[in-house]
Amino acid sequence: VRRPNRVMDEVTGAELIAESLRAQKVEYMFGIVGVPVIEVAMAAQAAGIKYLGMRNEQAACYAASAIGYLTGRPGACLVVSGPGLIHALGGMANANENCWPVVVIGGSSDRNQETTGAFQEFPQVEACRLYSKFSARPSSLEAIPSVIEKAVRTSIYGRPGACYVDIAGDMVNAKVNRSQVRSAGELRFVCDVSHFCPKSSKKPLSAAYGRAENVLRDFVETSGLPFLPTPMGKGVLPDDHPNCVAAARSRALLQADTILLLGARLNWILHFGLPPRFSSNVKIIQVDLCPEEMGNNVRPAVALLGDINAIVTQLFTCVQKDGWKFPSGAHWWSSLKEKILLNALALEESVPMNYYTVFNHVSQLLPKDCVIVSEGANTMDIGRTMLHNYLPRHRLDAGTFGTMGVGLGFAIAAAAVEKCENRGRRVVCVEGDSAFGFSGMEVETMCRYKLPVIIIVVNNNGIYSGMDPETWKEMAQMGDLTTIAPPVSLLPEARYDEVMSAFGGRGFLVRTVTELRSALELSLSDWEKPCLLNVLIDPSSDRKKQVSVTFMIILI
Repeated sequence: VRRPNRVMDEVTGAELIAESLRAQKVEYMFGIVGVPVIEVAMAAQAAGIKYLGMRNEQAACYAASAIGYLTGRPGACLVVSGPGLIHALGGMANANENCWPVVVIGGSSDRNQETTGAFQEFPQVEACRLYSKFSARPSSLEAIPSVIEKAVRTSIYGRPGACYVDIAGDMVNAKVNRSQVRSAGELRFVCDVSHFCPKSSKKPLSAAYGRAENVLRDFVETSGLPFLPTPMGKGVLPDDHPNCVAAARSRALLQADTILLLGARLNWILHFGLPPRFSSNVKIIQVDLCPEEMGNNVRPAVALLGDINAIVTQLFTCVQKDGWKFPSGAHWWSSLKEKILLNALALEESVPMNYYTVFNHVSQLLPKDCVIVSEGANTMDIGRTMLHNYLPRHRLDAGTFGTMGVGLGFAIAAAAVEKCENRGRRVVCVEGDSAFGFSGMEVETMCRYKLPVIIIVVNNNGIYSGMDPETWKEMAQMGDLTTIAPPVSLLPEARYDEVMSAFGGRGFLVRTVTELRSALELSLSDWEKPCLLNVLIDPSSDRKKQVSVTFMIILI
């Protein structure tokens, strides 16, 4: 009798982690390797998972969570023990607040060294419970597949979010016979939904939100309702759609008597749904997958628990069957259109350039199908109104948590997906100079993996506002800058373009409209290298005073 080869049937912990992630259709891993997780990254590549090594764990976790948002399947973030995991907590918290699925795999000290003061020993499972939906350490190698399956499943179902799996260092290279390993398949599930059809309102407003773009377009166009996209919902329906009332946001929110709220949360993002931003008598029809969200801050007139796509489909069927349509000649429509015209900005060219000049010309050149990543204060807020989106999930910004430093990680994730799927869409990352500084070294990651991201740094020499070079020079002669330099100031005209050039990308220093248009056109035509446009603007540039809209954030 021929006995089976026991050695050939053995598998390491690293291989089990990688194979388990792949079995759950996790396709991307971002991280920074070190003891004890180097072998996990190598096993992931061997299993067919795309591994992108980052320069900071926060950026790695931001990138992995963005994969979850863009693809619907969580990305994996691989980090080392102690400080490595702690750095990733910011990304986990951001993913949880944004409701984006991500699975963090963290190495930790050996099991036999617990409580002994081991290298980088830290209560990782306990710490991650504050920032995740699920946090666990497999008790044995045999349990790894089932724990990975639960982490992936938990990150996706209900309200998506972050999950953490802790791997003891001695488990990475330890071996077990495959016959002893608990297998775990991929779980598929369907959510039940409710339905309701609103038709009696005189001033309705439908806020576009969620992954229901096709049926939502049918519903909006059949019902004739105006819709207001929240920033991360931009593109679910095109910004240039005739029913979009984003340019009359304040009036739409204040005067609407009924609002169909699709997945949005009535927290600070939408002024809690309370006066003076909303009418005290507004009726909210709230659609959400999370029962705990129902009735937060404002009691809904109707609460619809379920998947947005399914519920909007039922609403569309109801409207279509009854033949109901909100009249295009209604006073409510006339009022909104009047406000849209009044809010139209008269753009003036200026030297040095201001935010509006920059965004006016950038918007003229960007392809309609590009993915726009944006962060910063004025850079992001003004850019939301001027850089239009025409397709769903083509905008990523600072998010519900208002997190700075996410931009380059998000851009790397988006570019990796575009490169893999070969769809020919550009990724354009529009950053304030302060925001760029959080993760600026990730330009090396872009160059290393040949990700043709276009970064536009709108550089005003500071946080909110900066100083011109001459004033800075005069102030530097007055004494110690640590005691007299304004806390919002940064080094004037810092050469961020040269940072990109140093790693082999293309950097452009831009001072004029002509230089801006030329650099952006060249960058859009270059599919081989990442590019960075360092766009110098007036340090005192600010939002136009007549713009009364408060730009808020909400994520899909």
